[in-house]
Amino acid sequence: MNVHSIHDCSAARELSIMSSSQLILQFDCARKLKILADSTRLAVLQMLMERSLHVQDMNAVLGLEQSLLSHHLKVLRQEGFVTATRDGKAVRYDLAAHLRPAQANRAIDLGCCLLLFE
Repeated sequence: MNVHSIHDCSAARELSIMSSSQLILQFDCARKLKILADSTRLAVLQMLMERSLHVQDMNAVLGLEQSLLSHHLKVLRQEGFVTATRDGKAVRYDLAAHLRPAQANRAIDLGCCLLLFE
């Protein structure tokens, strides 16, 4: 084996490693975007960009069955988009701290792309 072919193998291995990490990032990004491909979930995030809300406050705007809204909130919570805090008998939802946009910014940084609300 000559030196040139050893170098080629090494470069191919580096490319393979880079591709694996890029694939993981792309998979993660695709999963996030799939979760946000629902208009109700996007509406919830947009409302929570303004302030934290109770389920009944969100439901007053969205007009959904409470069980359906609770399902969407559960998905968003499990994926780390929102947090839930017990507030007496109610639950208050907030946009996850790592997603909170700058004061004047209407975008959420997903790490792979920006989600801009206009």
